[in-house]
Amino acid sequence: MAENDDTNVTGVFRSYMTPAAYTQRAQADRTVCDLHVPPAADSIIGHCEYYYRPLHCEFKDKAEKLPSINEIVDWAEGFNPWLDREVTKQLLGKRDRLIPPQCTDSDWSRHSSFMVRHIGCGHKPPSYYLSYGYYYCSNYGKYLNKRLSEKGRTWLAMARKKLQEHMEDGLHLNMIQDGISMASRIKGNDSFSMPEVKQYQLELNDKTFQDFAFNTHPIAYLDAGLADLPMPDLCRIGGQPSIQEWGHGRTWNQAIESAKVVLPKKAGDFVNGTINAVNNALQRLMVK
Repeated sequence: MAENDDTNVTGVFRSYMTPAAYTQRAQADRTVCDLHVPPAADSIIGHCEYYYRPLHCEFKDKAEKLPSINEIVDWAEGFNPWLDREVTKQLLGKRDRLIPPQCTDSDWSRHSSFMVRHIGCGHKPPSYYLSYGYYYCSNYGKYLNKRLSEKGRTWLAMARKKLQEHMEDGLHLNMIQDGISMASRIKGNDSFSMPEVKQYQLELNDKTFQDFAFNTHPIAYLDAGLADLPMPDLCRIGGQPSIQEWGHGRTWNQAIESAKVVLPKKAGDFVNGTINAVNNALQRLMVK
């Protein structure tokens, strides 16, 4: 068994014996690779900071200058958070506080939790935490919340909470078994299965993690009550994502899954003359 295959080993320290007269210090490398993902505190669920705290100067700079979510996504996939020494020092200084389950420290996020559990072992936090997680969460809420009705704002807050609850459920499942299967508790609100995901490995593969996260989106949106929203809110929600973003296959697929449930429930509205509003929303959602 390789040393990092043991999930109970949280650190490896290599030292070298040298003669007493040898004055040059031998190199000693310390690495940490803790594959156990502690559960998040209930108090952070529903907040954009659950995914990431904007501590890194490079992220702040990119978020201001990059005009589209696609560019943020591309940048996040190559971002190395360890290069910001000040942030790294800040987080490592709090390591003992950031690792325990239900952590409520002001610097905790899924991103920072990953960093303090994977030190010097070559792993990077899933890019989803920065891009589709924090950036899109904060951007979507800022521009959409004030445009929705009270019921729509309630849906937006609940959708954010459901997205994070489903992420927590998936991370927990990955701690106890191979494969991830999830389904809505509400009949007809979608389900998915990823049997190929090995235990403890979900956070370690960027593409696999993004696939998992996007698989939870239709369930979260529908469980939050998307199909029950009034037509004006559906139109505003449909108008929020940019044309560029809907070019991504993942977003296209989640729009289709959501539409499968919304359309039957809104069938009665067609008779009432609101078919144009529904069609406009769906065309916006499903543009390639």
